[in-house]
Amino acid sequence: MLIKFDKIKEVSIHGLNGGDGSVSAKMFIDQNGKILISRLPSGASIGIHRHETNSEINYVLSGNGKSICDGQEEKLTAGSCEYCPKGSSHSIINDGNEDLFLFTVVSEK
Repeated sequence: MLIKFDKIKEVSIHGLNGGDGSVSAKMFIDQNGKILISRLPSGASIGIHRHETNSEINYVLSGNGKSICDGQEEKLTAGSCEYCPKGSSHSIINDGNEDLFLFTVVSEK
């Protein structure tokens, strides 16, 4: 199956999981999970949240930021990959000067 992100409408979510600013995303969603490309402008964040039923993988396409997963802070740079396993909590913060672009997979299996 081919997912064409250029054909998917971008949505903007303000205060995602209690975070700051707005996050924009193009999302493919089905019963198995989500695949998305998201953009966090400078200063925006995805608030801390727990993955009760799924795991999440965030691959940094461009930009800089940080992840806080189960209390451990890690720097995000282009080419790095953040993994939040089922049962863990995390947040993502764009503390850089340009947009932070992420390719994300949320697996329900």
